[in-house]
Amino acid sequence: MSLQPGDALTSHNFGLQIDGVMVEFLQEVSSLSMEQDVIEYQQVSADGRPVIKKLPGVKKAGQCSVTRGATQSTAFTQWISASINGDMGSARKNATIMMMDYQDNPVRRYNLRNAWCSKVEVSSVKAGAASALTEQVTITFEELVIE
Repeated sequence: MSLQPGDALTSHNFGLQIDGVMVEFLQEVSSLSMEQDVIEYQQVSADGRPVIKKLPGVKKAGQCSVTRGATQSTAFTQWISASINGDMGSARKNATIMMMDYQDNPVRRYNLRNAWCSKVEVSSVKAGAASALTEQVTITFEELVIE
């Protein structure tokens, strides 16, 4: 089943690439954001009326949170470890959150330039519980490019 013109993307089929290599299918992506300052100034028009103008200012770094099942994925785990240990030479990578259609074809890419992991949080564990162990990772990045 391919998407028809006007169909919205579904939010259930997505994954994470690091330096172009698919390393993880994720449970959740949240708070993917990047913002830019807004410069506001006032001036007077030729006919003497006040005019308010807005211009784009400096871009700010962005971040998002991803949740994954605690798996044996060594590439993602090594990236988290390098980031948390402060090895920024190895930790800064280009990452992509890739959205796919029903046939696993990439249809939208959120490219995170110079990304690294700034926080990792492991889900709670409880004796006798029957639940999957998950990790929530905050990814910080310098630039967001949407394709």
